[in-house]
This record gives sequence, structure tokens and C-alpha cells, in this order.
Amino acid sequence: METIIAFMESYLGRARPIPKLESHLGYWLRLVSNAVSVAFSRSLQERQTSVAEWVLLRELYERGQASPGELANALRLTRGAVSKIIDKLEAKDWVLRSDARQEDNRYRVLSPTRAGRRSLPILAAIADQNDARYFDCLSAREKAVLRELLVKLADHHHIHDIPTE
Repeated sequence: METIIAFMESYLGRARPIPKLESHLGYWLRLVSNAVSVAFSRSLQERQTSVAEWVLLRELYERGQASPGELANALRLTRGAVSKIIDKLEAKDWVLRSDARQEDNRYRVLSPTRAGRRSLPILAAIADQNDARYFDCLSAREKAVLRELLVKLADHHHIHDIPTE
């Protein structure tokens, strides 16, 4: 905190104008990120699906099957949050819970149902359309550079939580 205060006193002591909002990279990143995220979320809502449901179903599809705890760890969500998402996916008949161990009936394994697997290409197309809407103004090289830079920032700052909202 003292470092911040010293920086602020030094910064404020200078006779420099305060930079405009638009001069900050964070401003532009947030502006674009919010637009992309909100549009994707709305498109999924039209299919009565949340971003969290899409992310969990996609992760489960990739794994083939997994326990709720494994999904919670992979998605860096609480077990309670994962449980709520699973309940919603079960209600849609997109995932199936089954007993995995006869000796421990508390241990459950989840797998995508046929309906869940059939919904994935539709949801993936929504994600692809959203990406196209926002990023097709960039060349393939520009998209690759943007992805590289965002990955570099995420790695540098240890940002690895999967966005589910």
C-alpha cells in the first residue's frame, strides 16, 4: 500500500495531465471483452443455455466422462457451483450421472448423453459465429498475434480460470 501511495504522490506531484480513458489498454480490452462476452451469453440464452453450461458440457465432452470433483478442479469452480450446473444439464438430458464404484455409492461419474453430444455442434457454431462477428475484421495473422499476446498476458499473470460468466 505504501508503494501505491508513494507512486500516487509522485504521479500527482508531476504537472502532467491525466491521461484519457482511451489511452489505457485495459479500457480497450474491457470494451471489446464485454461486447464479445455479452453477445455470446445472449446467443446462448436464446437456446436456454448459459455460458457455464456450455463450458462444463464442452469440458465433459473432451474428457468423455468425469466426476463432479474433477470438473470442479478443471474449471476452477467450487463443487457447489458445478453441482448446480450439472443439475441444469441433467434437467435438459444433456448429462448422465452414474455410479462408478460399487463400494462407494457417493462417487458419481458424469458423461454426456446423446442429446448433450448433439447439442455441442450447435453451441460451438454459436461460439464460432460470435468470434466471426467480432474478429473477422482481422486478418488470420492479426488473429494469431492477438491470441499469442492474450495467451502471453494470461500466462505471465497466472490467469488460468476458465471464464464461465
